[in-house]
Amino acid sequence: MDNYTQRIIGSSQALSDALDHASLLAKINRPVLVCGERGSGKEMIAQRLHYLSNRWDQPYITINCAAISESLMESELFGHEAGAFTGASKSHKGHFEKADKGTLFLDELATMSLRLQEKLLRLIEYGEFEKLGGTKTLSVDVRVIAATNADLVSLSQIGEFRADLLDRLAFDVIQVPPLRARQDDIEELANFFAIRLTSELQWDYFPGFSDKSLHELKTHHWPGNIRELKNTVERSVYRWGEQDTQIDTIIIDPFNGLTKHPIHTHKTTDTTTQSAFQIESGLSLKEQTQKLQVHLVKEALKSNQHNQKKAADSLGLSYDQIRGLIRKHGLK
Repeated sequence: MDNYTQRIIGSSQALSDALDHASLLAKINRPVLVCGERGSGKEMIAQRLHYLSNRWDQPYITINCAAISESLMESELFGHEAGAFTGASKSHKGHFEKADKGTLFLDELATMSLRLQEKLLRLIEYGEFEKLGGTKTLSVDVRVIAATNADLVSLSQIGEFRADLLDRLAFDVIQVPPLRARQDDIEELANFFAIRLTSELQWDYFPGFSDKSLHELKTHHWPGNIRELKNTVERSVYRWGEQDTQIDTIIIDPFNGLTKHPIHTHKTTDTTTQSAFQIESGLSLKEQTQKLQVHLVKEALKSNQHNQKKAADSLGLSYDQIRGLIRKHGLK
């Protein structure tokens, strides 16, 4: 399983049930439908189905049906012959041909056109298809795993998804739980994403989350699920920037975060800070400059709750520069 690189994190009952379901289904050579909200981890379930199956050492190919136009999708899935359309100068293997003896994962299946759904149904039923512009019938042995966050049952009832294809795909359906149903996993996931980012940032260690931050992470609804949690944790860690204190500010919405926790430039120096500094007679220019420097650093730290990264941003300094000034002037 060397290619099974995505780590599944968590020990909640909801996640365990989904993983157990996938493990049981993996060795049965039938199509599988994986349902779940966006960002909930449907592709990891698909990978588990492949790498625990007897096809584990054969190709595992994924395609996002929503990311490719219908005009290109047929060629991507089934391939084309030379001259099939303008620019088709040579024969092209499609994903089904490339995935022969292995698994093809079709993500965002609900976006596939009805015409292509018909070709997909034939392939699943008989293992046969023709390339675009071709006349020769090709045979492949491919296990199809499809994923969607749409209600395919409702779509089939109004004619927007083929009912016969749904019947064929839904030999069994794995429901991936949303993150809000996996509250016990949130802290473990958050720590995993944070530690990975702090390593990327070359911090000596991850200082952890404060109780307040953990409470906020655990009580948020997470409509974007694991993908949203990952972005939130990484954003909060790098903006906090304080290697020696626990992360105490969680920035879930980056747009609101820019207002609530602005990243300043040196042009926005606080006028109160400027007026509070008094020039003393009898001091040299160097002494006055150092005194002003100490004053500005102190005020920046105070106004940013002693968060050194934010204080540095407000003064137009780097994190290393402000730490150097703090050490130089013996500030705490």
